[in-house]
Amino acid sequence: MMRPEWIRGPGEPGQSDLFALADAPEQHEAQRVALAPGAMLVRGVAVPQAIEVLAQLQRVLEAAPPRRMITPGGFRMSVAMSNCGAVGWVSDAGGYRYDPIDPDTGRPWPAMPASFVELAQRAADRAGYCGFVPDACLISRYEPGARLTLHQDRDEEDFGQPIVSISLGLPAVFLFGGLKRSDRATRVPLGHGDAVVWGGPARLRYHGVSTLAEGLHPLAGRFRFNLSFRRAA
Repeated sequence: MMRPEWIRGPGEPGQSDLFALADAPEQHEAQRVALAPGAMLVRGVAVPQAIEVLAQLQRVLEAAPPRRMITPGGFRMSVAMSNCGAVGWVSDAGGYRYDPIDPDTGRPWPAMPASFVELAQRAADRAGYCGFVPDACLISRYEPGARLTLHQDRDEEDFGQPIVSISLGLPAVFLFGGLKRSDRATRVPLGHGDAVVWGGPARLRYHGVSTLAEGLHPLAGRFRFNLSFRRAA
């Protein structure tokens, strides 16, 4: 498999201690931080698989390139998005919804790689949500200057299933609010490999991402990728 241009190997320019951490996953054993009842930050859970996951991600994005979708109100999102899995999340003048077909290609979304499913399940397990089986992975590609305003995830059929959000690449500030948009949001710094998992009483909390700062990551280059796993149907 050809490596993506934003993946570098050991000894190449930009090399950091990330590869050492990948070789010693015990150093990253799930430092868990409770954010609210039903919500957990799991530090570093994706680091051991990051190189494999990013390589698989490149293949997914070659089949379903990221695009800046239009909101029902006619605004173009600053975050470029794609999907993999049985269904994908889309937004246009018709509203927000899940669809099995990529509207840009007219083909089904790429299958969800096994490494993605394993990662989502491991993060969910460590947050206390055992047995999670995602059927959709929303892929968000952030460049410096992109942000995601506070919103709820309400397009899924079963709110009894958690959201599992994996952060790869550049660091970001996750905003975790309350059940009302006006509730004050907690600012949660996220690093490469961190996961936020929320469900139960936290499932419909508002959340977002602050404007991404400039930077260059040794594996992901000038991007932050967010993999948001859901049980949509």
